[in-house]
Amino acid sequence: MRNDRVILVDAQDVVIGDASKEDAHKFLDGGATPTGTLHRAFSVFIFDADDRLLLQQRAASKITFPSVWTNTCCSHQLTGQEPGEIDSPSAIASGSCRGAKSAAVRKLKHELGIDESDVPIGSIKFLTRLHYCAKDEFAEHENQPVGGTWGEHEMDYILFVKVPRVGETLPMDVNADEIDATKWVSASELKSMMDPTSGLRWSPWFRIIAERFLYEWWGDLDAALTTDKYVDVGTIHKVM
Repeated sequence: MRNDRVILVDAQDVVIGDASKEDAHKFLDGGATPTGTLHRAFSVFIFDADDRLLLQQRAASKITFPSVWTNTCCSHQLTGQEPGEIDSPSAIASGSCRGAKSAAVRKLKHELGIDESDVPIGSIKFLTRLHYCAKDEFAEHENQPVGGTWGEHEMDYILFVKVPRVGETLPMDVNADEIDATKWVSASELKSMMDPTSGLRWSPWFRIIAERFLYEWWGDLDAALTTDKYVDVGTIHKVM
């Protein structure tokens, strides 16, 4: 939280600086950052050969959003990485977004033990960006920053990828410090899991993506992955 440096942007996704991950996620009541600081992030959705989606449950020990279910992998592009993770305006305009994809490859290895050979950067498809802001309703009280709470205020790059394996044959080595559980699900299974009667808790970014976009893209997955039918480089979908 203190050492990683996230990429700060304005509402048009123009890079304006960097900050520690800790500082960017502090929602300080009456302070300089009541809604944290807007920064770049990414959300990866991995589908298997049967078009099932890989979910993860964040570890109970996580400082922010512990124990919530969410998409395959969600984290942040960082400064000081090699290869670099800061996408230029031209990279975004072309949809290449290699910086976000490099960050995704790095975190897939760190969190799930998925090698780049199984999810090569060239197989990852950028679809669109989501600007959202949400306080953490789940973090334990003693972990809260003085004078506020944790939260996310993100410019989220949504990334899709399909692996040519059935999920159970995709080699993974789950990092217990990051993840408590994983599950491959069909669209109908996900809808059942997200029903309020299930009692499961979900990350706010995943809930927004699921409600607004996911099932349309999932229902037309081949087109989403192999064409630009659902690619939108010009729109930043703002949900505040």
